[in-house]
Amino acid sequence: MYVCLIYFQVKHEVKPYNLVLHNFVLRAAIVLISTFLLFPETRAQQLPTPATAALSTPATPARVTVTREDWTRLESDPTNFAPLSPAVGGEDGNDKFNRELVQLQWRVGDPVELYVVRPKGVANPPVVLYLYGYQENLDRFKNDRFCESLVAGGFAAVGFESALAIDRFRSGRPMTDWFVSELQESLGASVHDVQLVLDYLQTRKDLDLNHTGIFGVGSGGAIAILAAAIDPRLKAVDTLNPWGDWSDWLARSSAIPEAERQAYLKPEFLDKVKPLEPVTWLPKVKASALRLQFVTGSPSVPELAMQHMEAAAAYDSATLHHTVTRYKDAQDLIQQTDQGKLFDWIKESLRSGAPSRR
Repeated sequence: MYVCLIYFQVKHEVKPYNLVLHNFVLRAAIVLISTFLLFPETRAQQLPTPATAALSTPATPARVTVTREDWTRLESDPTNFAPLSPAVGGEDGNDKFNRELVQLQWRVGDPVELYVVRPKGVANPPVVLYLYGYQENLDRFKNDRFCESLVAGGFAAVGFESALAIDRFRSGRPMTDWFVSELQESLGASVHDVQLVLDYLQTRKDLDLNHTGIFGVGSGGAIAILAAAIDPRLKAVDTLNPWGDWSDWLARSSAIPEAERQAYLKPEFLDKVKPLEPVTWLPKVKASALRLQFVTGSPSVPELAMQHMEAAAAYDSATLHHTVTRYKDAQDLIQQTDQGKLFDWIKESLRSGAPSRR
């Protein structure tokens, strides 16, 4: 029943955010790989989540005051943020992992929820941050079998959503705003979020921040590249169909509603996102391992954008090794990465300090 979804294509709009979803073929493949096909015998299993528990009141409440956040600057400026103390929600798990829901906040009215999933019996495990596309929520982290795949091999996992994701859409702003219409903010704020999440993780003292990586899909892949270009704490970067090459991507991607496309091709819009161009920042990634994965023929990432990003990443240095993986189509992606193999590369990269060449 789940596999047949791969062959069904549909686009639809989710009001009130004017969101146009990626082609359903690829999205279904990613969902199947990351949730269902990992453990086909337990596809429907999903135990109660700690998200249902009320978040605790911060131990030292403080008023969040901010100055103007500069979204064109990749480095987060501490003077722009006054973080509240973490609010811990529910905690659960099984014999293989502990799962914790934490709410962080450093902007007014924009709390960030993240799942911290740690393997049992492993002290200070290495960590992988997971950042899916803006149209995805955190539901996959409520699935026990998915979490078991994340912690396999003794790794911790941290999942959160990007700025202007559906569940982080703040009240009081125009309902026509969405991730791409506010692309400068979406990217810039999310890159800052990655750094601030890492800052929080360093305070926990139960994770190995010397072996930390990030896995990003779609818009999350673009954010992962930008964050890794500025933050040396990210030692490995793995992406699947990352967005980038903005002039070509905005002109051809199926993620853009045709009625809005011309507005995003105007010089003033392109100038705003120029400082946040993954193609420009790819050669500056500070990680020791970098992988770009693309699904050929995906309408959400045009072929020309794929080629430009591959060319930007096509170099090795004394400190960085890159890998480019091409899948023929969504079915090929599923066949090569099911049973949890999608996450093997980044884990091996963090474990060995050098990337796997598969």
